[in-house]
Amino acid sequence: MIKRISVGILALALTTSCVSSKVYKDLENKYADLKKENRSISDENTALAKEKNQLDLQTKDLQAQLEKTKAERDKLAADYAAAQSSLNTLKSSYNALEKNSSEALDSNMKKNRELLAQLEAKEKALAAEQERLNKLKSDLQDRSQRVDELEGMIANQDASLKRLKETLSKALNSFEGKGLTVEQKNGKVYVSMENKLLFGSGSWTVGTEGRRAVSEVAKVLADNPDIAVLIEGHTDNVPYNGNGQISDNWDLSTKRATAIVTIIKDNKGVDPKNLTAAGRGEYAPVASNETAEGKSKNRRIEIILTPKLDEISKMLNEI
Repeated sequence: MIKRISVGILALALTTSCVSSKVYKDLENKYADLKKENRSISDENTALAKEKNQLDLQTKDLQAQLEKTKAERDKLAADYAAAQSSLNTLKSSYNALEKNSSEALDSNMKKNRELLAQLEAKEKALAAEQERLNKLKSDLQDRSQRVDELEGMIANQDASLKRLKETLSKALNSFEGKGLTVEQKNGKVYVSMENKLLFGSGSWTVGTEGRRAVSEVAKVLADNPDIAVLIEGHTDNVPYNGNGQISDNWDLSTKRATAIVTIIKDNKGVDPKNLTAAGRGEYAPVASNETAEGKSKNRRIEIILTPKLDEISKMLNEI
C-alpha cells in the first residue's frame, strides 16, 4: 500500500509542473513517515512471531508433562484393577469352597490362602507406595514454603541494602564531588573515599574533613547493628618512600584502613566486633596507574557493608 501511495505521489509531482517545492517537500516527508511506519510494523510482526514460537515451545513442554502424568495415573489404575481382579477371584473361590467336597475344600483353601497372601502383599505395597507419595508431597510443600520464605528474606535484604545506600548517600551528600562515592552492587554497599579527602601524601593521619565524612558513616552504622563492615586501604603503584615506620605500600594501606576503623570505633553505637581492617596495597586498582587521574582513583579507602546472612544460609542448608 505504501508503495502504491509513494508511486502516486511521485507521479503527481512529475506530472504537475505547477506544484511548489514546499508541497513536494511535504510529500517527501509523508513518504518517509510511511516508510518508517512500515518498518515499525514489520519489526513488531517479527517480535510477535518470536513470542509465538516461544509459547509453542512452552505448550509442547506442558503437553509432554501432561502425557507423563497421565501414563503414571494409568499405571496406578491398572495396578488397582489387577488387585481388584484378584479380590474377585478370591471371592469366587470362596463361594465355590462351600459347594465342594472336603478334598476339594482343602485344595481350594490352600489356593485361597495363597491368593489372600498375594492380595495382602499387594495391599501392603500399595499402602507403602501411597505413604511414600504422601511424604513426597508433604516434603515438596514444605520445601516450596521454605523457598518462598527465602525469596522473601532475600527481597527484604535487598530492600534494606537499598535503604542503607540511600541513607549513606544522604548523610554524605555534602562530600559529593570530593572523591567520595556510594554504590550498591553484588549484595553489598560500597563507600569509596579517595585519599585526597582523607590523608596527606604518605600519611595515615586522617584530616579534619575526612574525619567528618567517616564520622557520618559511623552514625549510619550505629543505626544498623546487623551489618558487617570491611575497611580496605588501597594505594597506587608508586613505591612508598616515606620514613622507616612502615616498609611499603601494603603496610601504608593497612595503617590507613586501621585509622578509619579507629574513627568508626569512636562511635559507641558501633559494635567493634562488626569491624575488620585490611590493607590491599596497589593490588586491587580500579583505574589505570598510567595517568595521574587513575592513580588518584586508586589511592582510596573502601568501606564495604555486608548484611549478616546467618538466617539465609541456615535456610539454604535446610532446602
